[in-house]
Amino acid sequence: MQQEPWQVLIVEDDLRLAELTRDYLENNGLQVSLEGDGARAARRIVEEQPDLVILDLMLPGEDGLSICRKVRADYDGPILMLTARTDDSDQVLGLDMGADDFVCKPVHPRVLLARIHALLRRSDTPDTPAQESRRLTFGPLVVDNALREASLNGTGIELTSAEFDLLWLLVSNAGRILSREEIFTALRGVGYDGQDRSIDVRISKIRPRIGDDPIHPRLIKTVRNKGYLFVPDAAKEMSVFARAER
Repeated sequence: MQQEPWQVLIVEDDLRLAELTRDYLENNGLQVSLEGDGARAARRIVEEQPDLVILDLMLPGEDGLSICRKVRADYDGPILMLTARTDDSDQVLGLDMGADDFVCKPVHPRVLLARIHALLRRSDTPDTPAQESRRLTFGPLVVDNALREASLNGTGIELTSAEFDLLWLLVSNAGRILSREEIFTALRGVGYDGQDRSIDVRISKIRPRIGDDPIHPRLIKTVRNKGYLFVPDAAKEMSVFARAER
């Protein structure tokens, strides 16, 4: 049986740009709807539950950050935010609000399509290989890829879908340095452009949630000029320290 096309909602007030993007995506097998008003966008996202939302940051009626924050409790699909500004603070805020990816305009259509496919693959849990559906334990830290849950000392850790994917990638490669290029390719399906800071932002948010020291991290270490390393022995030491403090 042929799979139904992915449903994508583009929230963009530039009608010409939105139509061009829609035409390109539909020519590549996606089904696309458009919304140009921020005030209506949140309602449509929750009611229609598209497979993916492309959300512009600057919108009339209500901005993209506010929309992202508003719908996150009722919409589990990936949100890809677009902005014409290059300020890092916009990217940080977007990720804080629950966005799964962040792209600066202008973006090449092929790059946008690759980002979309990467997000859709991650959200398509039935296609997850059985061998990847497993549970990893490092002292008090447990990461379960089947349930897509993580816990520390038995307490659940609140993570966005994108944050969980990054954490799982790191812990499933424990003891091995992952370059930014490897991380981008694994999570987004595209190479690292040398400027995108979304991975760094997510790691800075993950560290304190898994009990790591954000100033002097021991669990997720930054290896200068190489990438990131999850240190399994540090997690086991956390368990020892926790017992000693009781």
